[in-house]
Parts: sequence; C-alpha cells; structure tokens
Amino acid sequence: MMGNMVSDILDPRRWGIPSEAIESLGGRLQGFWSRFRDCFKTKTRDSSAHAWTYLRGLLELDTDRNYANVARSVNDPDDDGQKVQHFMSDSPWQAQKPIRRVQDEIEATPELCTGSVLLLDESPDEKAGPESAGAGRQHNGRLGKIEMSQVGVFLAIYNGRVWTWIDGELYLPAHWFTPEMAEMRQKVGVPVDRVFATKIELGWQMIQRVEENGVPFEAVACDDLYGRSAPFRHRMAQAGIIYMADVPENTQVYLQRPDPETSGEPPASQNESENHPVEVRHITTLSDTHFTDIFVRNTERGELCDPFAMRRVWTAHAGIVTEEWLVIRHENHQRYSYALCNAAADTSYDYLAWLKCARHFVERSNQESKSEMGWDDFQARKYRAWEHNLAMTILASWFIAQTKMEWSLAYRPDPDLTQELNVNVLPALSVANVRVLLQAVMPLPHLSPVQAQRLVVKHLFRRARSTRSRLQRQRRNRAPT
Repeated sequence: MMGNMVSDILDPRRWGIPSEAIESLGGRLQGFWSRFRDCFKTKTRDSSAHAWTYLRGLLELDTDRNYANVARSVNDPDDDGQKVQHFMSDSPWQAQKPIRRVQDEIEATPELCTGSVLLLDESPDEKAGPESAGAGRQHNGRLGKIEMSQVGVFLAIYNGRVWTWIDGELYLPAHWFTPEMAEMRQKVGVPVDRVFATKIELGWQMIQRVEENGVPFEAVACDDLYGRSAPFRHRMAQAGIIYMADVPENTQVYLQRPDPETSGEPPASQNESENHPVEVRHITTLSDTHFTDIFVRNTERGELCDPFAMRRVWTAHAGIVTEEWLVIRHENHQRYSYALCNAAADTSYDYLAWLKCARHFVERSNQESKSEMGWDDFQARKYRAWEHNLAMTILASWFIAQTKMEWSLAYRPDPDLTQELNVNVLPALSVANVRVLLQAVMPLPHLSPVQAQRLVVKHLFRRARSTRSRLQRQRRNRAPT
C-alpha cells in the first residue's frame, strides 16, 4: 500500500511534467534558435550554425564550456573549435541584436506585462592576469577582497517565478582609458568610442535602453552601490521610475522635512537644530519605529516572513530635498538591511516589503548564469567575445525561463500534492531540472574508442608542437649575437 502511494506521488504527470512536454523539448529549442538565427547574419556570412552549437554547449554541457570542448562535444570529436572561437571573438555580429529580440519577446508576453521588476547588480569574475578586457585589481564581492577581476554590470527582470538576465555591460576601470593602455585597448578590441563610465552610469544606460525598447516594468531594485548615489535615485525619480534602492547603514536621513538652504550642514550644537540628520541604523532603536511581521512569499525553505519597519523620511543632496520611504528589514531576526524607495505615500506595507525582497532574484540570475549556463567557464580576453558571450548566455537564460513559465501554464501540477506533502507551495522547475531533461532528449554524441584515441593523439601532437616552439625561442635567445 505504501509503495503504491509513493509511486502515485512520484507520477511525473502530477508534477506537471508529462511525457509529451519532455518529448517536445528538443523541438522547442530548435524553434527557439530559429527565431533568433537571423541575428547572427552579417553582410558576408551566416554564422547562425555556430550560434546553435554554442547555445547547445551552454545548455547541455556541465563543465568545460570552452570553445574547443563545445565544438567537439556538440559537433564532432575532430572539431578543433576554431570556427566557434572566431564566431565568438572576431565575427562582427552585433550582440545587442539577440538581446533586443529577447526584450521584444518579453514585451510580447502577457504574463510579464504587469508586476515585473528590473534588478540591477554587478558581478565579478576572478582573472589570472590583466590581459582580459576590463581586468584589473578591484573589489571582488564573491571573494570579499581586492583581487584581479573582471566585472560585469547586469540587468535582470523578475516576475513571480520567472527571472532572467536581459542586458549587461562590461565595466572598464578608469586606468583602462589612460594613454599607457592604448595598445592594450586596441589588442582586446575595446571600441574606440568607448569612454570611462562608472557602474552606476552603466546601470542607468541599461535602464534607459530597456525602457526605450518597451520592456514592461513597474520598479527598479538595486543594491547599496547604486542606492547610496542620490543623483542616481534622483534620475530615476525624474524619469518617473519607482525604485527600491538598498543603502548602507550610515546613510543619513531626516525625520522631518529640512530647510533646503541648510540641509546637509551639521548644526553647531545639538540644541541649535532639532531636525538634524540621523544615520538609518539609529532609527531602528527609536521608540516610534514599529516593526511588523510581514509575509512576503512562500519559498522552498518555508515562509519568508520577517519584521519590517516603514517610515517616511527626507534626504538632501545638492540643495534638493526628497521625501522617500525608509524600508527596514530585520532579516531572520539577525541583521538589519535598509532601502530608500520613492513609491507613493499611500503604498501598502505589503508591497514595500515584497519589493524590498525582490533583489534576491538578480543574485539567483547571476548564480545560475555562472554555474548552470557556463559563465564561469568563459576565459576569452577580447571585449567583443565578452559581449557575444553575454548575448548567448541571455539567450540560454531566456529559453529556460520561457520554458518554465509556459510549462507552468500548460501543465499545472496536481494541487492535491501540496496537501499530501504538507507544504504551502510546490517547488518550481529549476534551471538544472530543465537542462537534465534537455540532455535526455538531445543527447550529445559519445566518443567511440577510435575517436577518443584520435583525439588524444591530436592533443599530444599540439602539446609537442608547442614545446618545439618554446625550444626554438630558447635556442634563438641563447645564440651568440
């Protein structure tokens, strides 16, 4: 009896994963690629076949998604990956074309036309040396220290159970624009019209770009790198964009509207002005700051329900006084985090709490792009290769997100499962889940013993040839002049 019950619970159809959905997954990917293949055509060449190869490599390989291994695994064991490398590093197709097409499809998706939030974040990647475009000693949040890194600024979209990258920019530190770096800029292909831009400026450029492209969103959420910039928040407010911007704990705000002419100047004494700025961390201790438990959403770890406090405050910068929400979250009753928001004064606390917690999904997008879709395996040095890899990763991410969303609508799980398992909500398909199913219906070719033998011999030959070149250089250097 127990065996029958377990068997029934594990019935894939009850979980919204019927056989017909799995069997159509390969055709779904081919149809997806067909919608984008014209984005990879240049005036002289159709490179869409290489886009197909690289897209499959990102989605189906688990590790070592370098050019050679992608070509060998997807196409032929004898493929050395040179054509794929040229497609990614040198071919002149414009990365913004497929990215713009993804944004067009998002705009045309009814389920994403309301309630979507843009999520802005930066993400570093450790580099072995300074030769890659944008590489330099800079803060690496993943490592928690200053390290040789390459940093991308990314824009994701989140709506319910759907999240995906939709744009990105490579950050180039200021030293990359010095005269001493002119040769290196040319070597890695930095566009001649590229000028230094801060991460905040790159983020604003992307927000403007997706807004002009018609991507529907009702707010922007970002971390404190962006939130601490009053000019950035002011720009968004002037553009009519609602923001939820995290800020550091030492951010100063006013509890009463200050005088624009004197705001920002500390009083000569405590008694000179009762309305002096206060750091947001101190507001948590005030007697009139009231925390209320607010349910945000169900998660696989249970209910996300934390204490929140909402207060109307004022900030002042360059003579401009702005009234904002200060949203304080007591995360897991352990640490406080703070955000400023320009939503209307009558905005519900529930919505403010939900928006404060939305930024989690850009971190999910970053993590999944890196671990599940090959971003961590990317090692190319050229600027164009970084842009092309961004475009292909966004395509892979959108394919997964679109598949998850459309399947959730077409093949709804049995609602009785929540009661049988005593949970509030069933887990949604993960990126890894979809990739496993795709690998089953579109298996990559396996090496035969003869192919493996030939592959190893070619590898040994290339290593020997490389050794010969080094020996020749050494002998030339030792030769008497």
